Amino acid sequence: MLGRVNHIAIAVPDLSAATATYRDVLGAKVTAPQALPEHGVTVVFVDLPNTKVELLEPLGDASPIAAFLGKNPGGGMHHICYEVADITAARDRLVAGGARVLGDGNPKIGAHGKPVLFLHPKDFYGTLIELEQV
Repeated sequence: MLGRVNHIAIAVPDLSAATATYRDVLGAKVTAPQALPEHGVTVVFVDLPNTKVELLEPLGDASPIAAFLGKNPGGGMHHICYEVADITAARDRLVAGGARVLGDGNPKIGAHGKPVLFLHPKDFYGTLIELEQV
């Protein structure tokens, strides 16, 4: 069911500073910031030869990233995203196996313009998992 790792997401308290660190200190290619109001975040992607790193900053006080940063003020790894061929089939298989899908259980459009779902971290050893249909 799982494909390749699409990206690893890191929540950051200051997206501009994090972007500058990845670009100027690490020499990485980074995208322009993209606001995703439906998800409550602004994101920047760090392009790597084998995957991407997503830097997340809260967009508004109700953002789930704001709550994460409240517990981890310096930032930290937020989730890992795996690719799937059919997100609805993956969701149905996971739910049948007892996994919990966050939100209303229906895919939303993510930063890459593709359907995404998030799986409860308590079902996956403390790791928040995002699935993205490719």
